[in-house]
Amino acid sequence: MDTWIIVLIVIAAIVVLAVALFGGRRARERKREERREEAHELRRGADEQAQEAQQREAEAQEQADRARREREAAEARARKADELDPDVDT
Repeated sequence: MDTWIIVLIVIAAIVVLAVALFGGRRARERKREERREEAHELRRGADEQAQEAQQREAEAQEQADRARREREAAEARARKADELDPDVDT
């Protein structure tokens, strides 16, 4: 086999190896970028969910405060009724 054929085969093998390495790196980078985007979307969704939960907590606290005030008002009316009722021992 002539020397130039061996050199040509070695050069072709090096080119094929270089193309494979470059393609592998690009594929890894593409996959990495896809994961970054997915993580970004997940974080955004988590932030939105946390904000909604915080809003619901605030609404629930407001409703609980309103219920507590209404219960206190009802208890005050019941005490007033007890004070007025001659049949209730105080």
